[in-house]
Amino acid sequence: MDPTTSLKRKYVAPTAHKNGKRLLTVQEGNGTLECERPHRSPRISVLLDRLQEPITMNDLTELLHYAALGKAGGVKQPSWCRLLHQKRIAALNVVIVEGMTQSHFYKHYLALLHLRSNYTTRVTFMPYPDVASRIFSSEVPKSATLSPRHKESSQLHKALKHHPVIAKFGTQRRGLTAYVLSQEEMIKKNYPVKGMPGFEEFMCTNSADCVTDCSPMFGLDCEMCLTEKGNELARVSLVDNDGNCVMDELVKPPNQIINYLTRFSGITAAMLKPVKTTLRDVQVKLRDLLPSDAVLVGHSVNSDLLALKLIHPHVIDTSLLYRREFGQRFKLKVLAETVLRREIQTEERMGHNPTEDAVAALELAQYFIKTGPRQVVELHLEELWGYTIQEEPTDCEPEPEPEPEPAPSHRFADVLHTHGRKVSYIGKRSDIALNLCNQQWHNTDKEVLATFRSQASCPFLSVLPFSSFSDCLKRCTLHQQLQYERVCANLRDLCVVFAGPFPAGFSEGEVRRLFCCCGPVRKIKMMNATVRVHAKVEFELLEGAVLALTTLNGLSVQGQLIKVQRPVDESMLDVDLTLDALMCDSLNSSNLYTVKLNPRVAQRVHFPANINGHAFGSGSTAVDGFPPAKVNGTQHTTGKFKLSEEMVRETFSPFGTVDQVALHPKPGKHARHALIKFKSSEEKYAALSSTKDLWRENYLLCPSLTPPHLPSWVALTTAITTVDPDEDAAEDEERTHTVTSSEDQEMAPAIRKLDRRLWKLFRSLPDGTLSVVILPGHTSAHGHSPGLCLMEVKNGQQWKKAGRGESRPAGVDLLCHLK
Repeated sequence: MDPTTSLKRKYVAPTAHKNGKRLLTVQEGNGTLECERPHRSPRISVLLDRLQEPITMNDLTELLHYAALGKAGGVKQPSWCRLLHQKRIAALNVVIVEGMTQSHFYKHYLALLHLRSNYTTRVTFMPYPDVASRIFSSEVPKSATLSPRHKESSQLHKALKHHPVIAKFGTQRRGLTAYVLSQEEMIKKNYPVKGMPGFEEFMCTNSADCVTDCSPMFGLDCEMCLTEKGNELARVSLVDNDGNCVMDELVKPPNQIINYLTRFSGITAAMLKPVKTTLRDVQVKLRDLLPSDAVLVGHSVNSDLLALKLIHPHVIDTSLLYRREFGQRFKLKVLAETVLRREIQTEERMGHNPTEDAVAALELAQYFIKTGPRQVVELHLEELWGYTIQEEPTDCEPEPEPEPEPAPSHRFADVLHTHGRKVSYIGKRSDIALNLCNQQWHNTDKEVLATFRSQASCPFLSVLPFSSFSDCLKRCTLHQQLQYERVCANLRDLCVVFAGPFPAGFSEGEVRRLFCCCGPVRKIKMMNATVRVHAKVEFELLEGAVLALTTLNGLSVQGQLIKVQRPVDESMLDVDLTLDALMCDSLNSSNLYTVKLNPRVAQRVHFPANINGHAFGSGSTAVDGFPPAKVNGTQHTTGKFKLSEEMVRETFSPFGTVDQVALHPKPGKHARHALIKFKSSEEKYAALSSTKDLWRENYLLCPSLTPPHLPSWVALTTAITTVDPDEDAAEDEERTHTVTSSEDQEMAPAIRKLDRRLWKLFRSLPDGTLSVVILPGHTSAHGHSPGLCLMEVKNGQQWKKAGRGESRPAGVDLLCHLK
């Protein structure tokens, strides 16, 4: 019977393939892991072919633009990845782990449980020095700069063109700096201004020369009593940008009080009798409380500053925002009832509450800035200004076209602001001009995480730099390049095996032909002892080394048994744990590695009954019909037995849907190995359970170990290596291993703490958030260290609690369940 026919009959039977379908829910310990992703939830993926190339900063911003604005916003789908159901993206969160490279990630791979488990997409990232600044300042397509409201109606009704608010501020929504009073306006409206006559004895705050749209706003309100010298300060309240009261003080006027004005101020003689606070005291306290870029907000706040005898140059007056005709002003009580739907200064209360009034003024300003002058007028035209718009007959002469407004900004942060989406940057103070609202400065990862989690609502775009790892690196005394070379050497060691002894005269070409049946060989170094010959074989992929250990160890070569083993040094102490983790990696959950063997070679190598101690197929080390034979030195031409995508799909499709096939032959040669991506992990396990049957078809299988993006990292590091090719290999090996383990011991707890904080941050994100973690890499005089970009869309139904309080994708543990 044809073997292929028997294979197909077996695969459609309810064996491992069908049993795998029942593993959609795996109970493990106290936790439950669910595989299925909710219907139509957003998800991101990268084509296998594209994983072989690193992405640039432009590629990353292209993804962020599309995730935020989509096709409806004039942004095309990125060419290097696929983001499905973009409209369901709820937020974007970008974490920049400063100082960390891809080399560090794989050096500390076992300690980074959250990063390697919860992020199912990884791709090599070209080093970029200032990721945060580039994200905010990146240019988006011009078609995405108009908000939907502007697209729907770009024509303003002519009745509104002369409205006092529109005439003063225009129709376009702007940042808070557009509403800060100029010095000329402050002089005209009788504000205290430094250098003007009459204000020589006023105290000046420690204010900066200018403010930005991200400067904090503080609400201010004062209550006065009538003294023999006129109105003097009796109470002052200050609230911060979130409406929290930071100051509420009663003040003893220096002159005799004639009238406490209790009806308005709420102050009585009994309240002021024990008070000893003076005007000077509150001036000093205000000066200390206000940051240099603070913007004071109040209703007719000029009277408050005059009572305080305080000069502050950056002020927003809500009585001048909500303007009336002929210079008239609305009362704060009216604005609060109409706009905020809140009652203040009620008759049943005795006097005004300055803290309540300060909060109302602050929220009125925030609402005006967020909503924009045009929509404020349109929403409250009848309630505040007392008239409505009526359509005029069509035979009226058309009004001339208004003058065009200034061209909108194409910066990503500005475009999001135009669409009414909150943008946040939380991290160390930086020289970059982000021009953001809610910008905050923090020195430690702990503060960054606490501030982000304490926010009432998650910003649509948040960028958080984590600096603990970078700070830990700076404390290390040894040269960073030596550290980097050591990390690279440790990773290369996983792809290395030592083999021998070979018969005398056995050449490098014969060793290459023998070992290339397991995978592509990067290089071979012959090691000639006094009597026997050994070889150091370095594969391009981790799977090649694993298969060599299982299929070639104990092979008879010209009557002489050879031994294949890994290097024995410090970097190999946790090799089994590392390979197990890579085998269970979410990136490899549905991937399978295969090699097409020459039939003559297949007869001479051992059947891989287990991989890294885990049995996946049935049978013994000697497969029936294919007894181990000796290699007599004959040169085998394996190139004729090439792989093609059609051949792979035809062979493996009985196990399930083959999603992608990646073949990467060397120039001028046929492909002999392939990476197969199934639709689900269960289909991969079905193929592994039939390893023996596929072996009869000359296919050698191995669970995927190499992360799909890793070849691009290897190629990049190989291309930019600064090591002299003529340098003695033994000296190079010794040099890269001279770094002591003391720095590793110092780094380990910092890495684990960083991973826990990243997990806490990820857990706090709302469902539907595209989470991106950037390991930016670095550039130095010694060369470039490539970074890594990790991506995942947070989904509450996909991530479940694991047994010990950890959370991992369901596919990660399925392989461990089958072991």
